Amino acid sequence: MSEEYYFIGIGGAGMSVIAELLWQEGYRVSGSDRQDSAVLDRLRARGITAHASHDAHQVPPEAVVVVSSAIRETNPELAQARARGQQVLHRSEALALAARGKRFVAVAGAHGKTSTSALLTQALVACGADPSCALGGPILGLDSGALLGQGDIFVAEADESDGSFLNYRPTVALVTNIEADHLDHFGSIEAFEGIFFEFAQRIVPGGALICCAEDPGSARLAARARTELTELTVLTYGRAEYAPDLVLTDDWANASGSGGTVTVAAEPELRADLNLQVTGAHNVLNATGAWGAGLALGFEPTQFAEALGAFRGAGRRFETKGVVAGRRVIVDYAHHPTEIEAALKQARLVAGTGRVVVVFQPHLYSRTLNFADRFARILAEADRVVLADIYAAREDPMPGVSSQLVVDRLLQAGVDVEYRAGATVNESALLGAELCAPGDLLLLVGAGDINQGADAVLDYWERV
Repeated sequence: MSEEYYFIGIGGAGMSVIAELLWQEGYRVSGSDRQDSAVLDRLRARGITAHASHDAHQVPPEAVVVVSSAIRETNPELAQARARGQQVLHRSEALALAARGKRFVAVAGAHGKTSTSALLTQALVACGADPSCALGGPILGLDSGALLGQGDIFVAEADESDGSFLNYRPTVALVTNIEADHLDHFGSIEAFEGIFFEFAQRIVPGGALICCAEDPGSARLAARARTELTELTVLTYGRAEYAPDLVLTDDWANASGSGGTVTVAAEPELRADLNLQVTGAHNVLNATGAWGAGLALGFEPTQFAEALGAFRGAGRRFETKGVVAGRRVIVDYAHHPTEIEAALKQARLVAGTGRVVVVFQPHLYSRTLNFADRFARILAEADRVVLADIYAAREDPMPGVSSQLVVDRLLQAGVDVEYRAGATVNESALLGAELCAPGDLLLLVGAGDINQGADAVLDYWERV
């Protein structure tokens, strides 16, 4: 391996954790992003040079350059690296290098990757496995999504958005779901499901594929793998009505939404109780998948279930940022309709008799266009709704596509919605804050930068 790495787009969730891992391994690491951020500040605090601009002169001439799919060939730093003949790696290739020599556990799916991989990592820590990980958000209590341990297990999110997870050779692959997403890249749900089968083919012989039986796409993957990938152990998980291998009992829908009993269908004596610190039926389901990964890795069932109870949550995954005079603000990374629906259900559980006010920042023009109807149907379940402008991320604007698409559908359904085109994230968040009374819950939801509005909300509530 090279001794030096330069990350273009180092402030991204996936890029920053790989940069931290390589830095922890002792390599020289630096990078750049288009603007300053708290992520860049965190990297600088570790001693990593992080520029808040893209400039060709910043690229060290001997470094391997790491990029994500969001970096275009016209980027001046990438163009400079190409002109010099420097080695350029996709971030997935850099992650594979960081994980070399370890049992690689890859968590994939259209949503639920960070929560599930964080649950799994926290349980491995609690079991004394001293794992390494590369996650899309920090684990609460560990304060980072990058962990370099001395154990032989490496947990990572496997990004399906561009098919780059095919660069991995996992020992265990856990697929939370294969719901339609990223169709701008894949073109059809059939192609999207096909790339997951290719991913399953990358599992090392004798490895394990663990799939959620409650998701049709994931269940189809498991069925195909049982037939065509006979060298693998295939396990499914979910409630009994879905006939999974790992059965979650119906008491998961208890008052706190934080527990249940899991059983191996083929061996009923293998059972354990899940008692989580986090609420939400989706988290109990994620924990069941993580429990299955623990079994595949050789851990004792009861011990691993108890270890899952150590998980306190992941950053921006229904994370409470503060409470002022009975008003609570929570940030969540949800950006797919199913994720938003789960976040709203969890918000109802937490809010109790209070109202749920949601500020939603759509992520990507293509996703907003594809899911405008579903976004509106789900957001209509909140008591009050505020829309922020679309967070473009890697995309260029699309003619006729804006948050107004969702707003119009909400208005047609008779939902009272606030939207001010051109407002900053703080201004959009404050629109929601102004609607909250004591006892209400404000949910800032989206995969862009809407979470940054939480501080402005708390400051406002302190003053009123």
